[in-house]
This record gives sequence, C-alpha cells and structure tokens, in this order.
Amino acid sequence: MPVDSEKQMSVDLGAILEGLARTGVEFILVGGLAAVVQGAPVTTMDVDIVHSQSPENIARLMEYLESIDAFHRRPDDKLKRPQVGDVSGKGHALFTTRLVPIDALAVIEGGRAYGDLFEHTVEIEFRNHTIRVLDLEMLVRLKKTSPDAEDRQRLPVLEETLRQLKEESGNEQG
Repeated sequence: MPVDSEKQMSVDLGAILEGLARTGVEFILVGGLAAVVQGAPVTTMDVDIVHSQSPENIARLMEYLESIDAFHRRPDDKLKRPQVGDVSGKGHALFTTRLVPIDALAVIEGGRAYGDLFEHTVEIEFRNHTIRVLDLEMLVRLKKTSPDAEDRQRLPVLEETLRQLKEESGNEQG
C-alpha cells in the first residue's frame, strides 16, 4: 500500500539513488535532482531516471522496484504493481514507493534514450557509488524544447547556474 505523503517527505531522495546503484541498475539521473546535484537552487520531490533497456538491467530495475514497494501513480485508488512491460517500452512509468516517488523513463525530450544521453553525463560520487548524471548543459538544451510549463519556469535558474559554473571553471583554468 502506498505510503502517505507526509512520511515520504521525511525520507531523502538519495535513498533511491543509493538503492539503484547498490542493485546495479544502469541509469542516468535526469530532471530536477540532476540539476540540484550540479548546484542548481531548485526543489524537487521525486527522482527521474532514464535507464538502460537491456533485459538484464530491466530485471535489476524490476527487482529494485519490488524491494521498495513500488506502485503506479494513478488518479484513481487502484494499486497496480510495476510489470516488465512498464519499464521496457518507450514510455514513462511513474511510481510511488515507500521511499519517494521515482519516474523511470525510457526516453526524454526528443526521444533520447539511455545510449543517446550517455555521452552527456558527468559522474558523481554518492554514498560510495558512482552515479551518472545528465550534465547541466544538456539539461538546459532539453528544457528549452520542453512543452512543460514547470520546465520553462526553471529554465532561467538552470541557465544562470550553468553560466556561473562555466565562469568558475574558466577562472580555475586561467
């Protein structure tokens, strides 16, 4: 049964990342949390990932989702557990868990999948694991084309964070 939202808020989003990494799921962190870990002052209430579609990775992801009591987020009260087809297609699977919400995405803007995004990632050490995160420059490029109002609203903050990071790295090199 899904956990009430007050209880979910008290658990950090990192628990999902740590669990995914510990289980060996191949994923790229995207969305708001990807921006946050790169210094953007934005808030987010879920974890968005684009995962590898290999059968072995799908099996690891399914195992992890089961371990955190994942259910589909739905507008009705029906409880639907994840199925392999939910995370092995080309769509988005949005889950509520006993930790925090997780969105398992096969593709993001422009139909970009795990393999398309891999070269646009940075590695971040997190709780003794290496996490692949979509780099801020690509996040900004994707948000510019997003039809989502929340994405467009965050865009100036992401652009300013990117500008500051480039300025800082330029000063370190000079």
